[in-house]
Amino acid sequence: MTKPVAREPQRRNARSNRARILATARRELGRNPDITLEELARASGVVRRTLFGHFPGRAALLEALAEEAAESLRGATAAAVQPSEPAERALAHFVLSIWPVGDRYRMLLALARHDLGAERVGEILRPARDEATAILERGQRAGVFHTHLPPAVLSAGLEAMTIALLEEVNTGALEDDGTRVAVATLIAAGVPEKQACAVVDAVAATITAQTTPEG
Repeated sequence: MTKPVAREPQRRNARSNRARILATARRELGRNPDITLEELARASGVVRRTLFGHFPGRAALLEALAEEAAESLRGATAAAVQPSEPAERALAHFVLSIWPVGDRYRMLLALARHDLGAERVGEILRPARDEATAILERGQRAGVFHTHLPPAVLSAGLEAMTIALLEEVNTGALEDDGTRVAVATLIAAGVPEKQACAVVDAVAATITAQTTPEG
């Protein structure tokens, strides 16, 4: 019986093509939300038939990007959970952890409401929304954050601010590694500016130390 020796290289090649198409889509859709699939195929270095073999239409491509973003956001949110830390540090850690995901997939902002729909966007953001609300509720109980808005409402406002700042990154008006938006988030939650800056600096240094390989 003949062994399908060529099948695994073909699968690897297919996975590589799919990953390259998605990476190109993340980049090019941020520049031009109306780019056609044919243009994306050329930019990806694949023929039209290859792209359509993976993604038979624009909706399929955007859903793949949405699922990729959802998985990344779930992972970042899980990694950001800091139940034993003071609420202001936990909120800073949360923002600094999820900002790279938002930055990577910010092109979806221009497409989310029209192409994905509010319900799908809500599904993607739900884990982050739940965690942010829990942190804010804990901080309000501790007297760290202001209490004139309910935690879920305050969370929604901070989310809107974060999305607005990501859109400013899209336009080139803002450059940020997450520290500026983290400070802004703490201030909006009720932490004095000087304290917010100190907290974010300390948390950012801790994250860097944890992610830097020992030499």
